[in-house]
Amino acid sequence: MKNSPFIFLFTALCITNVLAQINPDKEDWVQLFNGKNLDGWDIKFTGHTLNDNYLNTFKVEEGVLKVSYDSYTNFDEIFGHIFYNEKFSWYRIIVIYRFTGEQAPDAPGWAYRNNGIMVHSQSAASMGLNQDFPYSIEVQLLGGNGKDKRPTANLCTPGTNVVMNGKLFTPHCVNSDSETYHGDQWVEVSVLVLGDSLVEHLVNGIKVMSYENPQIGGGQVHGYGGAEMIEGTLLSDGFIALQAESHPTEFRKVELLNLSGCMDPKAINYKSYYLKADNTACKYPKNE
Repeated sequence: MKNSPFIFLFTALCITNVLAQINPDKEDWVQLFNGKNLDGWDIKFTGHTLNDNYLNTFKVEEGVLKVSYDSYTNFDEIFGHIFYNEKFSWYRIIVIYRFTGEQAPDAPGWAYRNNGIMVHSQSAASMGLNQDFPYSIEVQLLGGNGKDKRPTANLCTPGTNVVMNGKLFTPHCVNSDSETYHGDQWVEVSVLVLGDSLVEHLVNGIKVMSYENPQIGGGQVHGYGGAEMIEGTLLSDGFIALQAESHPTEFRKVELLNLSGCMDPKAINYKSYYLKADNTACKYPKNE
């Protein structure tokens, strides 16, 4: 007797459900940068409209996302950011980057070998036309100058404040405990972001900074054109952005592990490493 196609379908569904639960410990990292193009990203430069990639500053070559100043004659304080177009709240992000070449002409000295990972950021679309930086928490990326101490994965706070060592921390930037990385070497920086509670910076797997309660506050954002920024408002989620601050930078990896999701072990999409429950996302085997 021939088997019914419905039996095959039922069997396939059962196998799929079982396979989905075989290893709930396996981490499902998402590649935010696909290595081919800038799909999934929005771009905003000071004085330019949304997605005007000014002078082709952001581009992809040989599988690397590049911040390039090859076409610049002057920097002209035109700061740029490239935003992944999805919000996140509880997650870990890993970026592998390096600085190369010479800084753009007439760029500010503080921006030498300087870039950043902006977390809990406003969207690109909500920035004012002449806004220089999005309000966000900046994990500042610095490269060495060949002689001085210059740690990376520092904290800067455009339009924000944090709580550090139990007290509201209002200075704009503070250095991490990382080593200095001179030359064109690749460096891995990861950031653990747990909503509006905890943020940790790690360099090559070593924790170099932590703080709590990211929130609206302070200054350092000019030309803001969005909704009212209410001092003290906690930032529980936001967008992720990378900078174009005048020094050529390359990113060969930008990947994210979502830490929010289904925490019901009976569900087929349960993951043991989730830290924030979102059981509305749970999927269960069908009893057919």
